[in-house]
Amino acid sequence: MIDGTIEALIAVTLVASFAVLVAPDRYAAKLATALSLLPLAGSLVMWSGFEPAGNALVDGESAIGYMSQVQWIDLGGISLQWFVGVDGVAMPLVVLTTVLTTLALVSAWTPIDERQSQFYGLVLFLEASLLGVFTALDFFVWFVFWEAVLVPMYLLIGVWGGPRRKYAAIKMFVYTNVASLVLFIGFVALVFGLGDSVSTFGLPEITQALRAGVAPDGLPGVGAGDLKLFAFLAMFVGFAVKVPVVPVHTWLPDAHVEAPTPVSVLLAGVLLKMGTYALLRFNFTMLPDIASDLAVPIAVFAVVSVIYGAMLALAQTDLKRIVAYSSVSSMGYVILGLVAYTTIGVSGATFQMISHGLISGLMFMAVGVIYNVTHTRMVSDMSGMADRMPVTVGIFVAGAFGYMGLPLMSGFAAEFFVFVGSFQSTVLPSAPVFTAAAMFGIVIVAGYLLLAMQKTLFGEFRLDTEYDVNRAAFHDVAPLFVLLLLVITLGVFPDLFMEMIERAIEPVADVGGGA
Repeated sequence: MIDGTIEALIAVTLVASFAVLVAPDRYAAKLATALSLLPLAGSLVMWSGFEPAGNALVDGESAIGYMSQVQWIDLGGISLQWFVGVDGVAMPLVVLTTVLTTLALVSAWTPIDERQSQFYGLVLFLEASLLGVFTALDFFVWFVFWEAVLVPMYLLIGVWGGPRRKYAAIKMFVYTNVASLVLFIGFVALVFGLGDSVSTFGLPEITQALRAGVAPDGLPGVGAGDLKLFAFLAMFVGFAVKVPVVPVHTWLPDAHVEAPTPVSVLLAGVLLKMGTYALLRFNFTMLPDIASDLAVPIAVFAVVSVIYGAMLALAQTDLKRIVAYSSVSSMGYVILGLVAYTTIGVSGATFQMISHGLISGLMFMAVGVIYNVTHTRMVSDMSGMADRMPVTVGIFVAGAFGYMGLPLMSGFAAEFFVFVGSFQSTVLPSAPVFTAAAMFGIVIVAGYLLLAMQKTLFGEFRLDTEYDVNRAAFHDVAPLFVLLLLVITLGVFPDLFMEMIERAIEPVADVGGGA
């Protein structure tokens, strides 16, 4: 069965990437942006025609939109397939990827002034790989795309980054590549332990076998129960690094600080969602019994990430580090919503992935616009920027309030769903206590954002660099307007995505024991 829609989406993006790579530098920026509109339009057409029908992994073919499934290779009794499709979890992330890529490309017009063809070509290659991650339904295909993401990201940071770009790129690559090896070992061990119960690496087949109660036969020296626990822990560690969860988060601030603005936008807006998406798809969907047994330690990791990430942001003096550490805190809310195992909690966690992608992208872009003009990100180097850059600062303040959970913005809707779902959890002991502890993170978020804005944006104008401050160019501010509009739109109309998300989450929460 071949639908071809997703293949066309990925193929167009790859062709666009190669076309930009060989184009002259002087045309690369505009050409890449124009070509990125093709996958953007394709994803919006897919979204408009998508009819949510369930969860792709739990319900199988009946819930998969735009599905293509073709036999590929037989390997040791296991068939590898080209198997792609979307459900209500994947579809919003596909749209998020194409939207943020186009806006990130526009935001690169000012700061990227060398090797432009290679830069823009790699960004489009990154987009194609991300689309593969969110649509692949065979583990082998999924893992190829998962690893492919690392290549352009390593080069984008290592070549176009700041003074410590090589250190940041290598650290990011080592952390995430080792994590990939760990999760690969865990998943493959689980599949081989299932023996004849599964015949492919297809994620729906494996998920349905595990959730139907098929117990792994175990491996030499490893019992069936221990194998499931080992697989869960290995995958959790591998995905937690990508999220990232405290204490395996230290690669992220370095990568953000050294990465150019458009790369930071994609790193925070989309790449971190690979980790939370994979946790939902693999750990919490395939092995709900193990996830329920480990609910308390997972919730502890979530709350620690929320509070500790916010406290670290409070201590920073670099605007980009402040936003970077706030991402660690925000991803903690996603983990808490997942472990709640209620429909509204897990749906809220998924909605938080989309919301955070938009808000973090907005914040990084705004910091980048300020840096383009002032050539500094240090809080102590400037004040009174609102007097010289009123539009950029106004959008920055609005984005910060979105981070704080201002009503009628997407951040409020996402956090509200997560808190209600986690409070009602029957899987998580003392759920109200964990919920209250996580909610305290909002207070710290408000503290560090308000403090940073007060010092840099308001008061008497001062700039400790030798540059004249003028209003930003239209093409720098336009992506900020678009992102702010999307944040408000999703805050006012969360059902644009929430309805399809809930339809895909209900089977997961029901089996997990949630309400």
